[in-house]
Amino acid sequence: MCGRYTITSFDNLQAELGLAAPAAPAAPRYNVAPGQMVPVVKNQDERVLTPVRWGLVPYWAEDPRVGNRMINARCESVTAKPAFRNALSRRRCLVVADGFYEWQKLGDGGGSAARSTKAAKIPHYIHRRSGAPFGMAGLWERWKAPDGTWLESCTILTCDANALMRPIHGRMPLILDRASYDRWLDPAPLSPGDLLPLLHTPPVRDFEAYRVSTLVNAPQHDEPACIEPAPPETQTDAPADARADARPGDPPRTARGQARPRGARKPRTPRNSDVQPSLFDPKP
Repeated sequence: MCGRYTITSFDNLQAELGLAAPAAPAAPRYNVAPGQMVPVVKNQDERVLTPVRWGLVPYWAEDPRVGNRMINARCESVTAKPAFRNALSRRRCLVVADGFYEWQKLGDGGGSAARSTKAAKIPHYIHRRSGAPFGMAGLWERWKAPDGTWLESCTILTCDANALMRPIHGRMPLILDRASYDRWLDPAPLSPGDLLPLLHTPPVRDFEAYRVSTLVNAPQHDEPACIEPAPPETQTDAPADARADARPGDPPRTARGQARPRGARKPRTPRNSDVQPSLFDPKP
């Protein structure tokens, strides 16, 4: 799956994505989370960055909260799922990123322990060594609210992991190469047969992966420290501060993952309304 990613610079997006104009300066993001507004390039005549909400809401949905369960779409079944089938044909996009996170599951407890203690999940950051941006294959939709307002949203396609990702997780976002952008962003309706050649696991190429702090587990942490390599002592064994039940969206034990002092208040789990920063906020 793909549940968090980064976009730390907008400087090279025009050249990488073939945008009609340079991307407007925006604040760097180090921990983009579902439910937030994210920049995409739609399959329209002019290639521009457009903000949409991450978590696809089908046009026929009765409740937009269904998007919370549709942050990803599996390549293997996207042509058959009613929520994605029409969008695959008519509303494709590139979700802009320069890195993403995935959580490696370490240990899996057995017997009664498995019911009380989940395996530790260790976050990793995956990006191009050059730091260059890339486009993840996505779908977008428009949903009309009862009051007549429109909500535009998106999902990220996922595929089987490549050799770099396989030791970390079995899935990864579908990262398209530049040669595939024109086909994926064709404004014309396309059949599954037209698109299937693009729906395959990307090669490793110039990507690298390394462990990072559990700071990234909580979406309110959106800072450069999220992508810093974990300290050397955590590179061979599971970090001592990694909670057994840690997962994307959980609050950290403290800002740096250390155990809370006795009597300290437990951080509040953020609601969707708490994590709606725009990727288009101007740079400070």
